[in-house]
Amino acid sequence: EVQLVESGGGLVQAGGSLRLSCAASGFISDDYPIGWFRQAPGKGREGVACISSSDRRTYYADSVKGRFTISSDNAKNTVYLQMNSLKPEDTAIYYCAADVLIMTTACVASEDDSWGQGTQVTVSS
Repeated sequence: EVQLVESGGGLVQAGGSLRLSCAASGFISDDYPIGWFRQAPGKGREGVACISSSDRRTYYADSVKGRFTISSDNAKNTVYLQMNSLKPEDTAIYYCAADVLIMTTACVASEDDSWGQGTQVTVSS
């Protein structure tokens, strides 16, 4: 059974940092691109950062470039999202998904992909 479990969310002041983890089981994360997505109240889901471990391709949304870094630890079958210089507009539930599509201008996941349960990130001003 494919399973993704996010952790690392929390409450942080603007300018602070958090590191989210997405632990995969039931498949090898190196075989499938994995992405981080977020959804704020009243807004649609946004692709934040994605990584293909096999060829090291990455994607970042313009809103997080230079502040967020996605990485993978294949030994731990885990993908991380290091978030620095957090802003109140980064407040959202963050989800990871497997087998995403990484394009030059976007990272896309479908409802049929495997998703985690989400972790809340709240940035106070």
